[in-house]
Order: sequence, then structure tokens, then C-alpha cells
Amino acid sequence: MPHSTDLSGYGVVPIPIVCIRNGAGPTALFMAGSHGDEYEGQVALAGLARDIDPAGVTGRIIILPALNAPAVAAGRRVSPLDAGNLNRAFPGDPVAGPTAMIAHYVATVLLAMADLAIDLHAGGRSCDYVPCALIRSGGTEAEQRELAELAVSFGAPITSISDGSGGGGRTTFSAVGQGSGVPVLTAELGGGAALSREGLSIAEQGLRRVLQRYGLLSGSTVDPASPTRFMRVRGRGAFVYAMQKGLFEPAAELRAVVQAGDLAGVIHAIDRPWQAPEPVLFTEGGMVACRRAPVLTEAGDCLYKLLVDVEPA
Repeated sequence: MPHSTDLSGYGVVPIPIVCIRNGAGPTALFMAGSHGDEYEGQVALAGLARDIDPAGVTGRIIILPALNAPAVAAGRRVSPLDAGNLNRAFPGDPVAGPTAMIAHYVATVLLAMADLAIDLHAGGRSCDYVPCALIRSGGTEAEQRELAELAVSFGAPITSISDGSGGGGRTTFSAVGQGSGVPVLTAELGGGAALSREGLSIAEQGLRRVLQRYGLLSGSTVDPASPTRFMRVRGRGAFVYAMQKGLFEPAAELRAVVQAGDLAGVIHAIDRPWQAPEPVLFTEGGMVACRRAPVLTEAGDCLYKLLVDVEPA
């Protein structure tokens, strides 16, 4: 990626990419490191790149373990070069800043080659996630069936179905994938800027199962997929936000089932220790899929995200 600085006028930022190709067949695009402080996917994809025997490949596997290389090197969600959030920068721009250039290359060059794509994430420094896969709704019946089968093959304990209406959904990688007709599965594998062994194992096994399902990989031993529980975000009320700055003391653990009106936690005022902590309540019921990790909290920070089961058709 070209990037000019005071000390490197004609410089570039190297971004590692591995392409394993053997014979004719489909193309899988696997990415991690869109956010630099999310580690399970980075480790899983680097291991996959080392371990795959090209003789067992039929088709092409494109692997980018550190897609947003500047953010990965800095251990940050956003790029230290332009403060860009890569998974809110699609479809990108080839003549804008570094983050937009990466997004444009992925969207116009790599995605155009792909028959399927997986984008591995985690909660980063800001939150902890129950390991889960995410797929988008809104496509054709055939597209939705393909995404569901992809999720079943990946085998995360939970698969969250989203319409992409929140969190910059139209500017994510999954959104441009849907617009291009490429099935995209996203995964959240842990958080807290730590490395979840559970999340790493889900990614390692899930990637190989998907490659086998698409006929891209043979001769690799992989565990059978566990059943995935299809869930969804009910609406904006599934997100709980802080309304003041302070120290966040959570009251609900990951995977807990809560009801509307239950205590989500309290926020302790930093400068008024004599003041009673401010209670925060859940406004909807559901399962806690995501919880804020840092204790120090600002007004507007997301504290929780809830999921509910998808009702049978």
C-alpha cells in the first residue's frame, strides 16, 4: 500500500498475503486483522497458511492474516495512519487515505476473485464476545440458504443473523460481499485484547471444514461441526449504552439470559465518590452476547449486546 511520510516520500506499507493455488476450482478469501486488536483470526490464518499442503488443494485459497497491517502492528482497532476503521470503510477509494485504499483493493480485486469469503474478528480492547458467526439477511432465498449452510459448516456455537441496519452496516465487508453476490461469513471469536483458546479452536476447525465443504481441501483431519444456534438482534433496544462517564461494574455475565428491567450494572462516578452509583437496566430480554471489557467508561459507550433465538419459519 503506497504511503508517503516526511521520512519516506515514496514509501509503501507491506501487507502480507498468501495465495495457495492448485488446479481448477473455487476461490476462498480468508481475512483477519481488519481491526488490529483482534487476535484469534490472525493466529488461526497464519497457522492455516503454514499448515496447508498445496497438494491437497483444488482451487485457490487467498489468506490475509493482517489485512489492516498498520493497525495490527499498533495493536489498535483503527489505523494509526489515518484513524480509519477498515470494516467501516467499504467499498473504499483508491485515491483516498490508507484505510480506504485497502478496502478498495479488497472489494474490487480480491472479492472479484472469490466464491466465498470469511472475515475473522473479535471484540478487541473494547468488549468481550461469545464466540459466534454472523451472516446477513436480505438476500435471495438461494443466497440465504448458502449462508446458512456456510454457517453450519463453520460450526460456531451461535450464528447471529443481521440485516446490517446498525453499526455502519452498509460500509462493512459483508455488505459489499452481499452486493457482489459472494457469500460472506463474519466471526466474533473473543475479546478484551486477549486470545481465546475457544475462539481460536473454532476458527482453526471451522476454516478447514469450510474448505472441505467447497471441495478446496482434501486429506485434512477435522472435527465434525457442532450444531450452531441461529439467533438475531431484535432491534436497537438490544444494545445497552452508558449515559455518563465513570467506572462500569457489570451485573450480567456473557451467555446470561436477562429480562427487560433487569440490572445490567452500575456506573460509579469518578469525581463524586459520595454519590450512589448510577444503575443501568436492560430494556429488552435476551442472551448476553457481548459485554464491555474496560471498566473506565464514557457516555455513549456500548455496554452490552443481546441476542434472541430466530423463530422457526
